[in-house]
Amino acid sequence: MPEYKNTAGRKKPQKPNKILNLFRLGIFWLIVLLLGSALFSSLTGEGGYGKSEERTLTEVLNYAKEEKLEKIEVTGNTLKVTAKDNVDLPKTMISRKDASGTLQEQGFADVINDGKVAIEIKDDTDVFGMIMDVALIVVPILLVIGFLLFMVRQAQSMNNQNMGFGKAKARLYGNEKKKVLFSDVAGNEAAKQDLSEVVDFLKNPKKYEKLGAKIPRGVLLAGDPGTGKTLMARAVAGEAGVPFFSISGSEFAEMFVGVGASRVRDLFAKAKKNSPSIIFIDEIDAVAHKRDARGGAGREDEQTLNQILVEMDGFDNDTGVIVIAATNRVDMLDKALLRPGRFDRHVNVTLPERKDRIDILKVHFKNKPVSDDVDLDALAAKTAGSSGADLANIANEAAIGAARNNRKMITNADITEAFERVAIGPERKSKVMNDQERRITAYHEAGHAIVGHVLPDSDPVHKVTIIPRGRTGGVTWFLPPEDRSYKNVYELKDVLARAMGGRVAERLILGTDGITTGASSDLQHVAELAREMVSEEGMGVKLRDQVFNTNEVNFFGDRAKIYSEKTSEIIDAEIENLTKEANARAEAVLKANKKYLDELAAALLEKETLEEKEVANILKGTSMPAAAKLHE
Repeated sequence: MPEYKNTAGRKKPQKPNKILNLFRLGIFWLIVLLLGSALFSSLTGEGGYGKSEERTLTEVLNYAKEEKLEKIEVTGNTLKVTAKDNVDLPKTMISRKDASGTLQEQGFADVINDGKVAIEIKDDTDVFGMIMDVALIVVPILLVIGFLLFMVRQAQSMNNQNMGFGKAKARLYGNEKKKVLFSDVAGNEAAKQDLSEVVDFLKNPKKYEKLGAKIPRGVLLAGDPGTGKTLMARAVAGEAGVPFFSISGSEFAEMFVGVGASRVRDLFAKAKKNSPSIIFIDEIDAVAHKRDARGGAGREDEQTLNQILVEMDGFDNDTGVIVIAATNRVDMLDKALLRPGRFDRHVNVTLPERKDRIDILKVHFKNKPVSDDVDLDALAAKTAGSSGADLANIANEAAIGAARNNRKMITNADITEAFERVAIGPERKSKVMNDQERRITAYHEAGHAIVGHVLPDSDPVHKVTIIPRGRTGGVTWFLPPEDRSYKNVYELKDVLARAMGGRVAERLILGTDGITTGASSDLQHVAELAREMVSEEGMGVKLRDQVFNTNEVNFFGDRAKIYSEKTSEIIDAEIENLTKEANARAEAVLKANKKYLDELAAALLEKETLEEKEVANILKGTSMPAAAKLHE
C-alpha cells in the first residue's frame, strides 16, 4: 500500500529497453544453437564424419597398396578414408596416425609416389570442432548456473508473497482530482449533520481538545442496502481532505488462522502513518458478528474481531485516525464493538424521503439528455421505499431504453418503463398464453384490483396488466399516495384481503376445484405477512402486544425457537384466523361487485394494460359489503 504523498512531478516509469530485450533473446537462441550443435556432434561421431568405422593405420596402408581406396583426406592426425564403390568395405572409414610423424614416416611413401590413391592434406585448424569442444564444457555449466538462479528468484518471489499475505488489501483514496463531497450526496440531511462534526474533528482537533472533548474513535453507519453508506463515508474524507483507506470485512477473512488479525494490524499501522486519516470497513458484520452466537474460541473471524477491538482501544484520540464502519445488520454485531470508546457514534442512513428522492433523481439525470415531458416529481412520488441505488438503476435503465429505441433524448415513457422494469421486472411479451390462460389471468388480476379499490385502508390501484412481467403472469400494482413510516392493523388486514383477491376470483369463476397455481406467490405473501403481524408486531388476538423473535439463528443456521410448543400452536392458529378472515372479506367484496369483476376482466382482455384512471372509471360504481368492513 503506497503512502499518502503528493505524486506531482514524479517521473513516469520508463518503458522497457527493446535493445536489451533483443540482446537477451539473442543470447538465449545462441545457447540453444550451441546445445543443438553439441548434441548433433555427439550423435554423428567425431569430426562430423557421420557413422564411420574406425580402422588401424596398418589396415588403411594395406587397403591403399591393394588399390581398394579412392581417396585419403588428412586433417591433423585424423585420416578420413573413402573406399571404392566396387570394394567390399565401408564407404567411409577413420584412422589415426602418430602425431609426431608425417604420412611418409607412417609407411605411405610408396602410395604417395605411385599415385595409387588421391591424398588431400587439409588445414588442421578445425574452428567448428574447437567451438563444439568449448560448448560441450561451457554450456552444461551455464545451464546449471541458470537453473540455480531461477530457483533463487522463485524462492525470493514466494518469500515476497508470504511476506505480503498478511498485508491489508485496503484501497487508498484521497489523491483524486475530483473528490466526493457532501454536495454530491443527495438526501440524508440528518446523517450529513452528524458526520459534518466528524469532519470538523479532523480539521480542527485542537478546538475540541481545549474543552476536554475527545475525538470519536469510530462511527457506525447503519442502514438498508443501497442507501449510500459508502458514498457518505467517502464524502467525510473528501470534506476533511484526508486519506481514506477502504476495505471490506470479507477481505480480512482467509483460510489460515491469524491472517485476518495480521491484516487488521497492518491497516491500522498504515492509517496511523498517514494520519489524520479515515479507515472505512464496509460490511463489518462479516468479521464482527456476535461471538456468543457462533462459538469456537480459536476461529479466524473471532481473532480478527479481537484484533479490531484491541486496535480501536490501542490508539489515542490525538492520532487523528477515525474508523467508519458500515452494515445493514446491526443486530448481528458483537456488543463489545458497539460500546462507547470504540464506535462512539451510530449514524442511521435511512431510505430517502420524497424530497430527497427528487434531489437524488436530479443528480442521476443531471448529465443525461431529458425531454421536456419528463416529470421527476411524479417519479419521486411513485418510488416510495426505493433506495438511492434503486433510483440510480432507474435512471440508467431509462437511458438504456431510450438508446434501444434509437431516441436522442430520454422521454417520460422511457422513465416509466424503467421504473416498472426495476420494480416488478421486464415485460415478457414473447411468452404466449392461450385464451384460457389469458382469461384466468384477467380475472385473477381483476380480483386483486377490485378488492384493493373497495377496501378503505388499501393503497390505490396504480396499474393492472395481464402482460407477464418478471416471474409473474400478470401484475396488479398498488402505490401509496405518500411516504409512511407506520401501518396499522386495518391497513395490514386490507393488504391480506387484496392479496387473496386473485385466488377468490378464480374460485368464483372456475369453481372450487378450478383454482390454479397462479396464486402461489400471493399465498406465500399472505403467510409471511400474517406471521410477521402475530410474531413480530404483536397484532394477534390472543397474543396481542406479545412478540416472539424468530430471526435468531443458532450455530447450525436454524431458526431458534424461544417459545413453547403451546405458544407455537397459538401463533399458528392466529395466522390461520387472519388468512381465513382475509379470504372471507375478499369473497364478500367480489360477490357484491361481480358485475365489475366481469367488466374489468373484459377490459384487460381487450387492452392488456389499464392505468390508474382507467381502472377508477370502470370501478366507480363499486360498493363495500358489510361483511368486508372492519370499522365504521
